[in-house]
Amino acid sequence: MKKYKFTIHGNEYDVHIKGVEDNIIDLEVNGSAYKVEVDKVIQPAKTPKLVRSRVLPPAAETTPGESTGLKAPVAPVGKIHSPLPGTVVNIMVKEGDTVKVGQKLMILEAMKMENNIDSDKDGKVISIPVRPGQSVMEGDTLIEIGE
Repeated sequence: MKKYKFTIHGNEYDVHIKGVEDNIIDLEVNGSAYKVEVDKVIQPAKTPKLVRSRVLPPAAETTPGESTGLKAPVAPVGKIHSPLPGTVVNIMVKEGDTVKVGQKLMILEAMKMENNIDSDKDGKVISIPVRPGQSVMEGDTLIEIGE
């Protein structure tokens, strides 16, 4: 598993750790085998795993309903965010346009592929803070849609 060279009070020791199971270490010191018990369980080093969080559109704000006691959605402005880093290729709408759910709003190039960015709500385009050719990061606002 691992090899170490220790010098203790001028004496050199070649230590080879053969295995670790719970709190018992199987090792050799200068060719002699030992099983060593330790106070704490030693976990072998692991390679870190990169996990990418999923980007979801922000949830609509809610306010209490008048007669039902349930929450009624109130979303004056919905933002369309970039699902991944890329470059804006084409914008199919302009500020003031009325859009429907599922309507193609723009094309974003990412990882050498063109990705359609569609509307997730009905409404009017309030603002488009990006331009064709602009690079965007994951989560950047691409378009704001209002009622």
